[in-house]
Amino acid sequence: MVAQPLSEDAFRPYGWLLGKAGAASSFHNADTDFWEEHIFETDAECEAQVLRVNYRNRRREVDSLEMHRFTQQVVIPVSGELVQVVATSQADGTPDVASLRAFRVRVGEGICMRAGCWHSTRVDDGEVRCFMLTRRSTTVDLIGYLKTGSALRESAIAEIPTALIAF
Repeated sequence: MVAQPLSEDAFRPYGWLLGKAGAASSFHNADTDFWEEHIFETDAECEAQVLRVNYRNRRREVDSLEMHRFTQQVVIPVSGELVQVVATSQADGTPDVASLRAFRVRVGEGICMRAGCWHSTRVDDGEVRCFMLTRRSTTVDLIGYLKTGSALRESAIAEIPTALIAF
């Protein structure tokens, strides 16, 4: 699988692109512009959370994917390019390996993955710092699993047949 450039059409099955060129401004003056990019959905009872994340996984092999059941997830790299591997879910909730794709996400670009989007993140070299927007309870759930092996309630991790990424 070759990591491809982001495009709105190619990424649509997995979520949305952020920072789209030509987005209509809601406000503009000489000092600032701002506009709505996307309404982020967690659910009515949970808090959205902004995380700083450092990615260091340089493996070209992808043999497992992670998925979050209840929340979208935004990733914006700020210190280097990352490769975001994504797959849609089948009707039974497992990863649809036929839909597996890898996208290059450059510094300042952003993606928002749909709830239920299976994913894994890779870097070409060193460490890449990112900002992430997610659901706070999903982060707590994942940390519990990673630290103690507790059961995941809001996320899932699934093994897939090994796929190789060409950066």
